[in-house]
Parts: sequence; C-alpha cells; structure tokens
Amino acid sequence: MTARQRRPSAPQQPQRDKAIRAVLAQIPFDGWTQAAFVQGMAQIGLPQGEASLLFPQGIQDIIVEFGRMADTAMEERIRKDRGFIKLRIREKIAFAVRVRLEFLLPYREAMRRLMIWYAMPLHWHLGARRLYRTVDLMWRAAGDTSTDFNFYTKRGLLAGVVKATTLFWLDDESPNCRASWEFLDRRIAEVLKVGQTLSKLKTG
Repeated sequence: MTARQRRPSAPQQPQRDKAIRAVLAQIPFDGWTQAAFVQGMAQIGLPQGEASLLFPQGIQDIIVEFGRMADTAMEERIRKDRGFIKLRIREKIAFAVRVRLEFLLPYREAMRRLMIWYAMPLHWHLGARRLYRTVDLMWRAAGDTSTDFNFYTKRGLLAGVVKATTLFWLDDESPNCRASWEFLDRRIAEVLKVGQTLSKLKTG
C-alpha cells in the first residue's frame, strides 16, 4: 500500500487536522510549498520525524487532506439539512457546491493559490483526481444511481461547473457571495440542458 493509499487512525486524525490548519495559515505567505509545510509544523511544535510519518509526501499530502476536509464538511452539512432530501436534483447539486465553498471561505487565498498550483503540468493529474472525488460525492449525495455513460457525463459536466464557479467565487465581493450563487445556478441550468441533449443523441 502506498503512502497516498494509507488512511490515518482515528487518534491521529485530530492531530492531522490541526497540522493541516497550521499549514493553511502559512499558504498566503509561502504558497503551496514545502517551506509552508515546514513552517506550519513548527508552529504547532510537531517534530520533523513525526510530521514525516503523518504526511509522507509533505505539502502534497496537505493538499489532499485539505480537499478531504472540505468534502467532509460538505457531507456533514448535507446530512444535517432536513430539507435536502426534498430538493430537486439541480437544487441538491447547487446546495452541495455552495456549502463546500462556504466552508472554504476562510481559506479563499489558499484556494486561489491552489488553483494556480493545480494548473502546473506536474500537478494537474492530482487536481483532476481531487475534483472527480468531490463531484462524485456530490452526485451520490443527490441520489444519482446511473451506471451507464451518464455516470461519467454527469461527473464531467459537474466538474466544469465546480471549477468555473470556484474561479468566479475567488474574486466575488458581493454580499454573502450572492453573485457566485447566481452564477452557479446559471451554470447548472446550462449543463443540464447539455446533459439532456447528449442523452437524446445517445438514445436516438
């Protein structure tokens, strides 16, 4: 089993989350670099050897865990919302995207720098895997049970929505990010039309 595949034990997770937040505090100054990782570990007094055991791949592990934290927060908000199950599919998807970005609001500068990091040729594959993980969770939370070509079509289309909305949200200064949620609703409406057209072409 590789370092990426290993999962932390339950007692380790609080310490990992504390370390992740310590590194996130350094990102606006040092970017997604090993220097930010080292400084974050130093801030919480975590010895280098122990930090290496918790995060064998250093800053890359922090990036993966940052995404996991956001996904977990999104899933918790969905579970706690009593009205979620009554929403239409498009409303469930919009809710999932929105609550994930709301969790990320305190880390908006870190997200801005992460989007740049993901755009680098050596990193795009990690960004693609993380994004797929997120949109798959969103569709599953919305009740998607497709197993045919629609399974991948839906996730590909939603990946575009999430990425475009995130880029818009990074520079949104409207009250309570209202412009971002309006932008999100428009993008979802557009991709639903595309998805319906593709389904007709496939079955036609």
